[in-house]
Amino acid sequence: MEAPFELLEEGLSARVDANRPAIVRGYVPALDASAARGAVEDVERDLGHLQAFGLRPIGQLSTRVVHEEDWAEAWKQHFPVLRVGRRVVIRPTWREHQPQPTDVVISLDPGMAFGTGLHPTTRLCLAALEEWADEGVVEDGNVLDVGCGSGILGICACLLGARSVVALDTDPVAVQATLDNARRNALAGRLTAQRGSLPLGQLVQFDLVMANLVAGVLIGLAAELHRVMGATGGRLLASGIFVDREDDVRREFELAGMRIIGQWKEGDWLALGAVRQGER
Repeated sequence: MEAPFELLEEGLSARVDANRPAIVRGYVPALDASAARGAVEDVERDLGHLQAFGLRPIGQLSTRVVHEEDWAEAWKQHFPVLRVGRRVVIRPTWREHQPQPTDVVISLDPGMAFGTGLHPTTRLCLAALEEWADEGVVEDGNVLDVGCGSGILGICACLLGARSVVALDTDPVAVQATLDNARRNALAGRLTAQRGSLPLGQLVQFDLVMANLVAGVLIGLAAELHRVMGATGGRLLASGIFVDREDDVRREFELAGMRIIGQWKEGDWLALGAVRQGER
């Protein structure tokens, strides 16, 4: 069943539009051509009977042959080795890559978690991390990754020199994906992941806080994000922001006590870097 819907709240919820048509798809084995034709004839007949109940109009039945695939594996062909910035390389675990001497290679299998590097919001974060690493911001820092997804940002921070990363996500699938990917990159001792979000149960501050979420969630967490930023030199990297929500996010961050120090933009998306007000 494919009901027509529109996304709300930056894709976090949806509303079904009852005035638009819904689509019902059915699949039958096609090895026996006669049985397949019979199934189609049965459905056409039954749809005709259904019209008699005076329901909404029912469109014409259409058919096509769908060749069998291993859907669990087929998506992998669309996930290439990806270079982001000058040094960061995302290597899917099923692909080969010959690294350059300065490459920072992230071995990744996202599974069902968000964060492959293909989405602009993730690329913006990786580019910002590389830039801040060049400035010495990441080196030996303790990092918090809020909404870790596949763990890609926390892993990148570790590989760029962070001392430790705490990763949080409300989805247990994401937490497991992060732990698995940390092991793939030999970071199990430096990157920990757990189910949850802000606020933290106790006041712990971090040199770098990363939050690749959406504008509405960033606004709601602004005060808590400020709370966990290090009192001296702590930075926030926030992404997942549509360009038309930039002013809203900036305003809320400033009200929470932060000052914007950087912006990275790709298409309709942007990421913001912030420090505590009074910090350089």
